[in-house]
Amino acid sequence: MLLIYCPYCEEERSELEFRQAGDAHIARPTTMTEMSDEDFEAFFFLRDNVKGLTFERWRHLNGCGRFFNAARDTVSDKFLTTYKAGLPRPDVSTLRPAASAPVETYEATESDAK
Repeated sequence: MLLIYCPYCEEERSELEFRQAGDAHIARPTTMTEMSDEDFEAFFFLRDNVKGLTFERWRHLNGCGRFFNAARDTVSDKFLTTYKAGLPRPDVSTLRPAASAPVETYEATESDAK
């Protein structure tokens, strides 16, 4: 089971309590009603599908209900850090050492149990 740290509740909770809510740190248009259909399509539907480190917006849906941001490695599915919404993107150089850590899986944790 994947555990995700909620920066508001200040504890790790099951991934089942959370919902991914898109990319973090994207600039939302201030005049959406004046956008062309093509520009709105590009803003609303077109996203990069990054392999590796990505910054995402998450919501603790079955907990405090608040939105927060997370840095996650899409290859290992490991969360490198989570932080409150509105805070700047963390320094990537401080996140890299954790990215090389082995992936924790349910099978690995169960085999360590006695």
